[in-house]
Amino acid sequence: MQSRILMSTALFIFSTISSAETVFVSLEKDNAIAVVDPIAGKLIKTVPIGLRPRGIQLSPDAQTLYVATSDDDTVLELDANTLAEKTKLPSGEDPETFAINSLGTRMYVSNEDDNQVTVIDLLSRKAIHTIGVGVEPEGIAVSPDNQWIVSASETTNMVHWIDANTYEIKANTLVDPRPRALSFTADGQQLWVTSEIDGTLMVIDVATKEITQRVHFSVPGLGKEKIQPVGVVVDDVRQWAYVALGPANRVAVVNAQTYEVEKYLLVGARVWNLAFSPTQQRLYTTNGVSHDISIIDLAEHKVTKSIAVGRYPWGVAVKP
Repeated sequence: MQSRILMSTALFIFSTISSAETVFVSLEKDNAIAVVDPIAGKLIKTVPIGLRPRGIQLSPDAQTLYVATSDDDTVLELDANTLAEKTKLPSGEDPETFAINSLGTRMYVSNEDDNQVTVIDLLSRKAIHTIGVGVEPEGIAVSPDNQWIVSASETTNMVHWIDANTYEIKANTLVDPRPRALSFTADGQQLWVTSEIDGTLMVIDVATKEITQRVHFSVPGLGKEKIQPVGVVVDDVRQWAYVALGPANRVAVVNAQTYEVEKYLLVGARVWNLAFSPTQQRLYTTNGVSHDISIIDLAEHKVTKSIAVGRYPWGVAVKP
């Protein structure tokens, strides 16, 4: 009996430790980041960070937190454990979004006003290159094998395929109007792209650089103008994809094998971006107009909680 109790206690402790995580949320209007304990379901604290923070991401080892403070024209490098500022990176003007390669050695920053991508060496903390792209670049991603940097230009309506070694644009894919977010599948075979104006999701074959699937959304009781896809994520086994539908206040659950929309989950108002928990058991959404985040249980595809975080939450990153 005693050994059984000890084993149960050990399993409980292990489960608690393994599920512990911290959610960081950029608050565009509060000029701050919110720190959330999603397991306890509460806001821990709010930390002033700089003007108009948007893009937020952890380093591959989860020890450094990067935050793009757009109106400060920089990306902040913070200690992910203490949130102490390490340095300001030379990101170019008005950085909103950025991507980091899997080695943690390069950052690629979208400079929307200058129609370019700035390349930052994260070891020397210096800008080493700029790449001219289309008009109003925002969405950006790096392929899992670090071969491709992909930049989406919202006004040009193109996805630009940039060689990560030479920084040359090798191909362009014409996509639906106002592409917003990009996400590679874990196997590197597909790139998923959202179109905010057309209300569509496109799946691009990485080998051919061509669109192979196009997903449309229809929410009962909502006009088409309300359906504006932005953030998109795909799970590691390519079973499910999740798409934030903006002012539709829903997250679409897409079967990543059949490309059918299987469910719409009601979240907060003006859902922007999405991030998985480390074990991909949960999904976190930032809801800009309702000033909260939603927590989605991915086993049941059910929204379990909303947590108020501050004004205009935009980006989200999750630390194990």
